[in-house]
Amino acid sequence: MPLFAIVCRDKPGALETRLAVRPTHLDYLKEAQHLKLAGPLLDDAGDPMGSILIVEAEDKAAAKAWADNDPYALAGVFESVQIDAWRVVIGAV
Repeated sequence: MPLFAIVCRDKPGALETRLAVRPTHLDYLKEAQHLKLAGPLLDDAGDPMGSILIVEAEDKAAAKAWADNDPYALAGVFESVQIDAWRVVIGAV
């Protein structure tokens, strides 16, 4: 199944909402069997400012549908979400 990189950038001032929704977001990720890697993007102070997720999906539309239902997305944390096909060259997922 193809892999997709989902790169999400937070809206300015979204940290409080991100932290409040985080437990629900983590539960959503833990339930996703197609999720291969996930973690926050960090600013220079070490605070979360976005997310990167690597998922297996049938196609880009399926990856987008899953990303659209992420609790962070539903809570309005993200300013932008970029989804692109992705391939492992070095390492493994």
